[in-house]
Amino acid sequence: MRHMSGSHRLSCPGIVLRVGLSILSSVATGCAASTSEPAGISVTTERPAGSGIVIGVVDTQWLLKESKLGRQVNDTLNQFMKDRQTLLELEQQELRNLENELLRQGSVLSPSAKQQKEEQLRQRMLDYQQKAGNMSREFQTKQAELLDEFREQVDMVVEQIAQERGLRLVVEKGKNTSTRYYDKSMDFSSTVLEILDRTPLR
Repeated sequence: MRHMSGSHRLSCPGIVLRVGLSILSSVATGCAASTSEPAGISVTTERPAGSGIVIGVVDTQWLLKESKLGRQVNDTLNQFMKDRQTLLELEQQELRNLENELLRQGSVLSPSAKQQKEEQLRQRMLDYQQKAGNMSREFQTKQAELLDEFREQVDMVVEQIAQERGLRLVVEKGKNTSTRYYDKSMDFSSTVLEILDRTPLR
């Protein structure tokens, strides 16, 4: 063994190790172990603390069903649809009356009068279909508007909790979402519900 300034050089069959003076003192006799790592050196595969992404999970569909704000959204939509459904039912009844009248009078009406009645019934049916389509689109627009407002409220609460807990990412669970698995401890929907229910309803 030859003395070198700052380090020692050990020769073993098939392997050469360079180690510092502080590590050399912990090496056992000679080169008895020809491992890929010098004795006394350990390699850790653990990630440093705080290096991972802290993730939270929220179930918006559950919040829509369970929260006061969500129930308000559903009640508003149900009433909106009920009012329009009543109008459509009145239109349907008028169409049935016209159809029954045509059936009763069909045998005594002249061909031209019968044709006129049939044309009136056909036009009323077209008007009804158009009105039903318009009401359906109105409902979809109202639904999208209310759900957007609901999600905005949820997002504000989620952001507040995420900042308090140091979450770096929040994903949504439930049907039609891309979340396939998560640890149950990551779900803070119940906390969102508590804060959301304290939010004044508009």
